[in-house]
Amino acid sequence: MVVITIMDSTKKIAHLYARAGFGLRFADLQQMQHLTVKQTTDQLFKASEEIRQLNVVATNSSYKDADDALTKKMFLQQQRQLEKDLNIAWVTQMSSGDSQLREKMTLFWHNHFACRTQNPWYAQQLNNIHREHALGNFRTMLLQVSQAPAMLQFLNNQQNKKGHPNENFARELMELFTIGRGNYTEQDIKESARAFTGWGFNNNGEFAERKFLHDAGPKTFMGKSGNFTGADIIDTLLQKKETANFICTKLYKYLVNDTPDTKHINTMADVFYNSNYEITPVLKLIFTADWFYADKNIGNIIKSPVDFIVGLSRQFYVDYKNPDVLLQFQRTLGQVLFNPPNVAGWPGGKSWIDSSSLMYRIKIPSTVLNDGVIDFKGKTDPEDEAVLAAMPNTNARKDVNTPAQSQPNWDKFLAAIPPGTSKAAIAHLLLATPLSNNLIQMVNKATSIKALAIELVSTPEYQLC
Repeated sequence: MVVITIMDSTKKIAHLYARAGFGLRFADLQQMQHLTVKQTTDQLFKASEEIRQLNVVATNSSYKDADDALTKKMFLQQQRQLEKDLNIAWVTQMSSGDSQLREKMTLFWHNHFACRTQNPWYAQQLNNIHREHALGNFRTMLLQVSQAPAMLQFLNNQQNKKGHPNENFARELMELFTIGRGNYTEQDIKESARAFTGWGFNNNGEFAERKFLHDAGPKTFMGKSGNFTGADIIDTLLQKKETANFICTKLYKYLVNDTPDTKHINTMADVFYNSNYEITPVLKLIFTADWFYADKNIGNIIKSPVDFIVGLSRQFYVDYKNPDVLLQFQRTLGQVLFNPPNVAGWPGGKSWIDSSSLMYRIKIPSTVLNDGVIDFKGKTDPEDEAVLAAMPNTNARKDVNTPAQSQPNWDKFLAAIPPGTSKAAIAHLLLATPLSNNLIQMVNKATSIKALAIELVSTPEYQLC
């Protein structure tokens, strides 16, 4: 098989942007192509210094005070719309903002601390905690997540009180957020649940440590005894090297390879643990390591639906006149932001692809880039239908043949390509995998750069990064 290769420095920069962001634009390449890997990494961190929080939901509100059923239904519809607005705002920020490393890591923590809430204020609050600390200190983020109303509500700690401990949050804290299975006992769960009694939130959506509900008695957790609080439990978990290893394994699978490499993960865990759980040092270790750029770690990860949608939008500067289509893309491909399937989050990897989703993945780029119509038949969100059905004078089912109403900025995309750039070089920037014989024939037959770009992003190879 004939394979075209790409210049090593450009290949590394493209790989770095695929994993630390949402893909490399030609405009990025012009700025970065003469920099070293370390310099490019530093630029990505510098561009993500600014924290641009989502500010879609202005106030926390509740329908509990509604005086009739219709008012309650109207309120629920408004909340549903705010959920949509929040989702679209985040996709837009990922697609057009400069802080793509921060947003890429916010997406990681969004799945690590998977949480569902019907209160858009709480969802926004939790998402902004992830964003603020995405590149900062894990302990600080973990404590704030543990005290966030969205998580306290989702994992029932609002009902965790002295004499009647609820173990849900304590269990998931250990199993999914910190130390991982096999490193704690059922008794550890019971004792730590007592330490978290009284942790809740007030009507203003603020953390409240309700002393009168807290079990102040002595507890024994992981071989230590004392009058432990929730913060003490978190600190004890972080003192265990297994926690650093657990987090670094997930980071490795997210940023490097679905197949863990014990040696590299141990190196990452050493840096993470010895820096008191600072996130930036371990990320810089990954992005500047020779093994990160090994051929086996390039073009080997299936893009998540959000990575796929955001990467396409960034690359071609797409403006959606009908932003609701972004939600339909997410539903169809199996990843709706703010709505993970369960507390374990989206499993990722090969689970992203089945015969149905692959068909849509291949069809979506040409639809978006040619402002076409896509058939979402059978993919209507049941929650949307339930809300619409409850409202007066509305039709429950929406037209599923949806115009994308998308507007790629072809002038901006084409202007960033230096004169004399070969079609093969363009293909290498858009695809992470080597060019096979079939792709080479496609490249050679392309009548224009625009036609070539649309064909390339409509291939199975574009699903890999």
